[in-house]
Amino acid sequence: MKLCVNDPVIVIAGKDAGKEGTVMRVDRKHNRVVVEGVNKQIRHKKRTMGEPGRREEFFAPLDASNVMYKDPKTGKPTRLGYKIENGAKIRIAKKSGTEVPPQGKGTFTTNLTA
Repeated sequence: MKLCVNDPVIVIAGKDAGKEGTVMRVDRKHNRVVVEGVNKQIRHKKRTMGEPGRREEFFAPLDASNVMYKDPKTGKPTRLGYKIENGAKIRIAKKSGTEVPPQGKGTFTTNLTA
């Protein structure tokens, strides 16, 4: 999976198709991502001895195949690829060919000359 935390994405399938948001969390083991503002769920918590009952709202994970990276140049959905430049692995947007800056944790920029 080429998506990272804080990447801008567009949902391409499901009930929230067409919505945009940023990636909040990435689960590489299960190939899922949590996108801010998309797939909102409500969990009802029963009251306990010290706390009243309540409704918790949270964003549930989506399958990574249902989201695409938002191209920085055109603003349309695009796939991501890699290009090796001066011994460094760089993410690029396939549609426009522009370099995608590394975001948050788990970036893919590595030094391949070592």
